[in-house]
Amino acid sequence: MPTYDYRCDSNGQVVEVNHRMSETISTWGELCARAEIPCGDTPASTPVSRMATGGNLISSSALGSGAAPAPACGAGGCCPTGVCGLD
Repeated sequence: MPTYDYRCDSNGQVVEVNHRMSETISTWGELCARAEIPCGDTPASTPVSRMATGGNLISSSALGSGAAPAPACGAGGCCPTGVCGLD
């Protein structure tokens, strides 16, 4: 299941939860129930918003080939000159 971060503007807390893509969480009470944490002083009806988070990118050429992807610096390994910053 995907992981999502939600923010409550009322209390400033960010909470990470797992749920299906088809599910939505819109209140602090729903978020706390999903994360199994107490609501505290924040009313359960307080709105929350899902934060935009990045994901991992996988090139289509690396899928199913069984071969390792090309090195980041493109020189067949870490660059001896230090140009790629990976040395």
